[in-house]
Amino acid sequence: MKALALFSGGLDSTLAIRLVQQQGIEVIALNFVSHFFGGRNEKADNMAKQLGMRLDYIDFSELHTELVKNPPSGRGKNMNPCIDCHALMFEKAGELLKEYDADFLISGEVLGQRPMSQNFSSMNRVKKLSGKDLGELIVRPLSAKLLPITKPEELGWIDREQLMSINGRSRKPQIELAERWGLVEYPSPGGGCLLTEPNYSKRLRTLEEDGFLEDRYSYLFHLTKRGRFFRLDKGKYLFVGREKEDNLKLSEYKRYGNLYIAGVDTPGPAIIGYGDLNEDQINLAKELFSRYSQGKGKKDIQLLLNDKIVRVEAVNLERLAEDMKKYLVL
Repeated sequence: MKALALFSGGLDSTLAIRLVQQQGIEVIALNFVSHFFGGRNEKADNMAKQLGMRLDYIDFSELHTELVKNPPSGRGKNMNPCIDCHALMFEKAGELLKEYDADFLISGEVLGQRPMSQNFSSMNRVKKLSGKDLGELIVRPLSAKLLPITKPEELGWIDREQLMSINGRSRKPQIELAERWGLVEYPSPGGGCLLTEPNYSKRLRTLEEDGFLEDRYSYLFHLTKRGRFFRLDKGKYLFVGREKEDNLKLSEYKRYGNLYIAGVDTPGPAIIGYGDLNEDQINLAKELFSRYSQGKGKKDIQLLLNDKIVRVEAVNLERLAEDMKKYLVL
C-alpha cells in the first residue's frame, strides 16, 4: 500500500503520516502551494527528513485563487474558504493517485480542533465536494476512530485499531506522541494561511472590491503582505516597507509599479506606487518616505524616485497624519 498525504509541515500532519508509516505503508507528502500558504520551507523539508519520506510541492495557485473568489461553501470569518480549500486539495491529490501509484489519501485534520472547518458537518461536506468515490479514500488517522469507517479501513489496507481518536483543541495528545516518537523542531500550531488573518484579509478584500482578485494580479497579493498599504483611489496604491525584509521584498517587485522610491543618503523605506498616480499622490509618496525615514519628516532630504535623485523638504506632519489616516488600510 502507498498513501499520499496533505502535508503542511506542522505537527498534526506529521503525526498522521507517522501513524500510517508504522503500519508499513509508504507515504508521499504533498505540500500544496498557493499565493496565501504553502511553499518550500526549511521546517517542512526537515520534518520530511525526520520521517524519511518524499516531499513534493504542488502549485495550485491559479485554481486556488478562483476558489477564493467564489467559494461554494462561503468564507469563514475572514477571506478563508477553508472547507472548499480542503476539498480542492483532496481533489487535486486524488488526481495524482495514479501518477504516484498510490492507493488512498490521508490528512492531519483533528475532529473539533477548528470549530468551523473540522467538525462532522464540514468533514462530510469536504467528502462530498471531493467526489463520492474519492471521498471514500480519505483517512484522517488522528481522529479515525471517531469518524465513519473508510474504504481503506474496510478493505484492510490500513488497521483502524492502530489509528487514534483525538478530539478537540487540546494539543496534549499530539505533543505526547511527538515526544514518544522523538520528533523535534516541529512548528507551533496555528497560522500558516494568510486568509485567516484579519488584517491581511482586509487588504485582500480591498483588492477584491477594486477588481484585482484575479490570478493575473497575484503580484498585488504578495505586495499587500509587506509593510504598510495605502489605497489612494480605486486601483491606486502605495506599498511602504516597514522593516528591512519588507524593503528587500518590495525591491523585488518594483517592476510592477509605476513608481519606486528608495533612500540616497537618508535611510528609509522602499515604496512602490501602483497605478496611474497623479502629482499629489506622488508627492504623498515622497512625504511618506520622509516621514518614515531616519529624518522623521523634520528636515530636508534626498531620495531616489525611479532612479532619479529628488529633494524633499521638511514635511507638514500634522497634515500628513490626516492623509495617512484617510488612506491607510490596516
